This record gives sequence, C-alpha cells and structure tokens, in this order.
Amino acid sequence: MNITDLNKRETFTKETTAIFYNLKPKPLQQMLDFDFLSRREPSVSAIVHPGRKGFHRAFFGQREILIPIYDNIQEAAINHPQADVLINFASFRSAYDSSKEALNMDTIRTIIIVAEGMPENQAKNLIALVKEKEEEDKKYKDKNKEKQDKEIKRRLIIGPSTVGGIAAGKFRIGYAGGSNENIIRNKLYQPGSIGLVSKSSGMMNELLNIISKVSDGINESIAIGGDLFPGSTFVDHILRYQKKLEIKMIVALGELGGELEYELIKLKQNNLLTKPIIMLVAGTCSAIFPFEVQFGHAGAKAKTNKESAVEKNRALKEAGIIVPESFAEFEKVIGEEFARLKSAGEVPLKEEPETPVLPIDYSEAVRQGSVRKETNFTCTISSDAGEDICYNGKPLTKIIADGSNIGQTIGQLWFKKDLPEYFSKFIELCLIVTADHGPAVSGAHNAIVAARAGKDIISSLCSGLLTIGPKFGGALADSAKYFKEAVDKKLTSKQFVENMKQKQILIPGIGHRVKSKHNPDQRVKLLADFAVQNFHKLDEFASPKLKYLEFALEVEKITLQKADNLILNVDGCIAALFLDLLESSSLFNSQEIKEIIENESLNGLFALARSIGLIGHILDQKRIKAPLYRHPTEDILYLNEDEIINIL
Repeated sequence: MNITDLNKRETFTKETTAIFYNLKPKPLQQMLDFDFLSRREPSVSAIVHPGRKGFHRAFFGQREILIPIYDNIQEAAINHPQADVLINFASFRSAYDSSKEALNMDTIRTIIIVAEGMPENQAKNLIALVKEKEEEDKKYKDKNKEKQDKEIKRRLIIGPSTVGGIAAGKFRIGYAGGSNENIIRNKLYQPGSIGLVSKSSGMMNELLNIISKVSDGINESIAIGGDLFPGSTFVDHILRYQKKLEIKMIVALGELGGELEYELIKLKQNNLLTKPIIMLVAGTCSAIFPFEVQFGHAGAKAKTNKESAVEKNRALKEAGIIVPESFAEFEKVIGEEFARLKSAGEVPLKEEPETPVLPIDYSEAVRQGSVRKETNFTCTISSDAGEDICYNGKPLTKIIADGSNIGQTIGQLWFKKDLPEYFSKFIELCLIVTADHGPAVSGAHNAIVAARAGKDIISSLCSGLLTIGPKFGGALADSAKYFKEAVDKKLTSKQFVENMKQKQILIPGIGHRVKSKHNPDQRVKLLADFAVQNFHKLDEFASPKLKYLEFALEVEKITLQKADNLILNVDGCIAALFLDLLESSSLFNSQEIKEIIENESLNGLFALARSIGLIGHILDQKRIKAPLYRHPTEDILYLNEDEIINIL
C-alpha cells in the first residue's frame, strides 16, 4: 500500500488493522472480540515480540485464528503494509525505541503508546519526530503533485500513559471501552453521533457509559493520556471530530494544568469549531487548598491561576462552549443537547441493530458454573487446584511439618496409604541398595554413552532407563508375581521350580552374573536382616513371619544344586519381602495387593532407585569431560555372511 492509499483513509475505519507490539493476550483478545461484535474482520494483522517468532492462537468468535509473530517492527510492516496502526504495549523502558522505529515506517501512521512513566524528553523527541516526518510528507507532495491527493494523512501519536481509544463499530485499541459486557451495554459495536476526548482513560470509560444512556452513542472516543507532553492533545482530536461528518456533537473532559484549553477557545472564537462542544475541566477542588496540588496525572498540576480548573471552565463558558456545573451534570447536559440536535433533524434516524452475542470463554463459563463437560484426565493422588499442593488429600505444608520421609511420600503418591515407619524405611533401604551397580550394567552403560555424546541430562537418563526390562531391573515385578502365585497355590519350592522349567521360564529373582553361593550378595543379607529386626513391629506379628522370603530361600536351595550362581538376588529378595509387608499388614486388602503387583509398582521402585545412580554416572562423565565414546574394534566380532552360515 502506498502513501496515496493511506491518505484516502480516515484515522480509524472498519478496515483499519494494527500491528500489536509486545504480546499481551488479554487486550489483544478483547480487540478481536470487539471486531466480532462489530461484524468486521480481525483488526490485528501481526504481533511484534522481540526474541519470539511463530504464531499466536486467538479466538475470533468461536473460531480459532493464528496471528503471525515477528521479531521486529520493520519485518511486520513489510509483510503487512495494510496495517497503519501500531499499538505499543512495550514497557516505559523500551516504548521510546519501538515507537521511534514505527515512526520511520512509511505505512504506520498512528501509534498508541500505553506505557506509563516514559521520560518527558523522550515524549518530546517523538513529538518532534512526528513534525519532522510531516515536513518530509509535504515536500514529497510538492514534488509529486500529479501522484498525490490534496491532503497528506498526518502521523498521529496517542499517549503515552493511555488506554487508547475506540471508534464505535470500527476499531478498538486494547482495553479501551472496558469489558465486553461494557461494549455491548454501551452499544459500542455500532457508531453513534458523539465524539469524545478525555485526558483520563478511566474517566473516558465512565463517560462512554453516560453518553450511551442519553444519546445514540459514541462515534469515536480517545484518551490522550495524562502526561505533561502527550503525543496528541484533545485539541488535535476535536479538530478531527469537527471534520468528521458522522460526528454531530463533541464531549471533552480536561483537567487543571497547561493552557491548551485557550487554544480551543481561539478556534471557537474564529468559527473553526462550529459543532456543539460540551467540556468540563476537572480539578476545581484544587482551589480550596492553600498550596499547589498535584493530581494523579503528571500534567494535572496548575502552575498559574490561568491553568486552574476554575479559570479554564470560566473561559470556556464565555467562548460559547457548554460547561456543566460538575461531572455529575454531564449526563443531563449531554442528554439535553442531544435531544435538541435530534429535534432539529441534525442527527439521522438509525435502525436499532440486533444485539450481537459473543461466545463465553470456556474458563469463564466454568467459573460461572454455566458449563458441564466430561474431563479427559482423572487424578486421585494429588492436586494443585487449591492454595496448597496436596498429596493424597493432605496439604504439602502439613506433610513437611510432620517430618514425612521419602518412603512415606511414595506411600501417599503410589499406594495412597499412610505407611508406618518400618514400611517407609524398608522402601528407602530398597532405594539405597539398588541405586547403582557400577558402570558396566546396561542402564549405566547407555547413560554414560549418551552423556559422552553430549546429550543433556534428561536425554541421557532416559537412554539408561529405557534398558530396564526382563533382563535388567524388570525382574522385581515378575518375581513378586511368580512367588505369590506359587505360595497362593501352596506349591512346594520343588514343584515351583519344575513348573517354571516346564514353561521354559527363567525364575525372576534367581541368579547373578557375578555373585554366587561362595560370594553372596551383601545387599540380600542387609534386606533380610532389616526384615528380621523390624517386621515384627507389625501388630499382627508375634514374631517375624516372612513366608515369601522363606519360600524364595527354599527355591534358592534347589537352584543352587544346578549352579553356584543361581542364588536369590536382590530383585528376588525385595520382591519376596515386599509381598510379606503387603500381605501381613492390615493396610492393604487382597484386591489392592493384586493391583500393586499387576501394575508393576516394584519395577517403578527399581526405576526410581536406579535413576539416582544413572544421574550420578551422567554427572560424573560431564564432570571429567569424557570424550565421545567409540567401542573398541578388538571387542567386536566381525563376521561375513559365509562365516555366519558355517556357524549356524
């Protein structure tokens, strides 16, 4: 789009589109909701968010749309030349640089600066740059008269420290106009006949409500911001409203400080403002103070009597501008003047359009209790929906205050039980004795190789964990399964071994590559000793009853007759003792025990424990800066096809 096209357009129309600087999902969505209510196409063409590229997903009615995100304003402006507005939600630290960049784009003609606290010298620099650009436009026009229209569309800054504005039924800036309920109640989805300009963003929304009650509504409303050096003044916008045919009456709210009202008075006296103007300068109460008063805005401070609200209101009234006695009188005065215009036939009759309906966001509908939807996930072990995270219904703060240990936490999250100390201590002992078994086992080996290949800690850990299975660590669950089946069927150890042999199943929990009858696994002894010393603390135990461990040891006696290394290993010992704990305590019923075994909870215990060791190996390799691993060729048997056939 060239400059000629831009000059033919009003400041804000139903076709106006914007570039939104600094992604703020809520005000952006409110703009799109306004567009939907106004029956126009989406008004946000692009988003600029430095350091982030891609797309932002938003709603347009019930339909989801994607809005492109760019890294800088120039890129967005080049790709979306039709967007002649920049809505700048940058912080006060970066609002100046981004606004200056936008002013240097030929396609961007209106900039809204939301940030509060922009330094005054920066605001003045932007105002000076606007004037400089306007001079350049005029020179361009003079040199290219045959290519240009009579008028050059001026560059316009609204703000800083502003909510922006709204052109009813055409274009909305961020939060301007308030909530969607306000937009509908005040009929801002259709243009009325009144132009409004205010220094205060908050008071602008209040006036929108007042005007909608006593007239056909707003045509356009701008909050210029309360800083001492606004990019555009209420005089600038009133002059725009004077030229706009749709606007029949102008309402303005100023405040003490500055002398721009006197410029307005001169325009009125010179008949350059012919439309009825209702204006009040707020801050008359400052007259009762014996000292200088600074109101909320930076510019709301009268340095001389001429800048006071009382004196300004008096001068405005003398010039023929309608001045209410107070803010409370605004509604009455606006209503009376609008009725006069209407009776004089100056306000055209308009058909009342059907009130549009905006879909409610799902989160809001849930909050209101207006929707019922089946959930996709069910969680019974924890919740973060309240003020405190809960494990199995217990607040985390209480769990910590009670001095709970890791074993008891596992009890809450895995089994939904309050585990007694002996039970939780056994779990912790299992974690300790199975945390690591050196670098040679498959899990550690894979984790080390991945770490040495430069993979991150999570990827390396997953590489090791993925080797857990029937031959490495996965024997815990199967061992518990087969031991329980045998004991439940009252098989002897000999019958059990024979049955497994007939099924051609290696007995899980029996056998070790290194340990043997003559070199026993000390971990098995530690676990068994702990059980003998602690399991009698169960209420049901008059003396230790370890029937599953005793059965496993009977099985070991038979398997040792075949080979010295077919001993009860640490997996089988943990499985047997865990069954003893589950079955002998009153904590679990038979169905719960069955589920714990079928759900492979014991394999989860091994995975949790071994993660400790795997992470240790990963950190060890990174600490010593081990190079990429390559398996030595002398450790690989290379065979060609013929040799394989001969071997087979």
